Amino acid sequence: MSFFNPEAPLIRIKQKDLDIQDLQGIWNIHLKIDTKTLLRRVYTRIDQVFIIWGVITAIIFTTAQFLPIDWSTQAMIWTPLTFVGTICTIVFTHYWAKVERLSWVIYFWSSLMMAGVAITDWGVYQSQANILVHLCPIWLGLCAVGYIATALGLRSRALLLTGIAHLLAIAALNYLEGWQFLATGMVMGSSLILLAEMQWDMRPPIDNTILTQQQKQFNQEQQQLRRSA
Repeated sequence: MSFFNPEAPLIRIKQKDLDIQDLQGIWNIHLKIDTKTLLRRVYTRIDQVFIIWGVITAIIFTTAQFLPIDWSTQAMIWTPLTFVGTICTIVFTHYWAKVERLSWVIYFWSSLMMAGVAITDWGVYQSQANILVHLCPIWLGLCAVGYIATALGLRSRALLLTGIAHLLAIAALNYLEGWQFLATGMVMGSSLILLAEMQWDMRPPIDNTILTQQQKQFNQEQQQLRRSA
């Protein structure tokens, strides 16, 4: 039996028939003029978290690359912003993670982000030059560990490849002297936005006792619709 789900494409356009845990707190964006649709997007709570972190990542690393703001000032701004992102992650994904029995993934990611903040702030406030010059590989490494752990929990090839891409980006930094922050932000941010916009593979649905019989029946019907699409 394959560890990954061979029936699920690695990545594809999002399907519309979602399970109850994915419909919780969903964003439906539908822009149109008269009967002509200009933009239609659906973002689950997981997608929303990816978008939040994509924005946070873009702001932090673009600022570090282009704006002449000292490290201490940046740390004072980015530390609470990272805390906000972490809290949003826990709150937004609580129900989904509980249904999917993946709460450990959320708390693992939160721990990684807090570890990153602690290392960064220690480097800034203690003037640890060796840490400051390695901030990009540190954060890429933390994200790589997070993606690989999540890939194992969800049995997702797409997330595993994303983690590997972050590891390869660390090696590529040696050839991007002077542009490491921009490159790091692009790798981390584009990965998050891509995962938010597309549907990636994961293990088959599980039966969870916290769902009512009616909710289980709804999920079974949605799964059948997805298979027939």
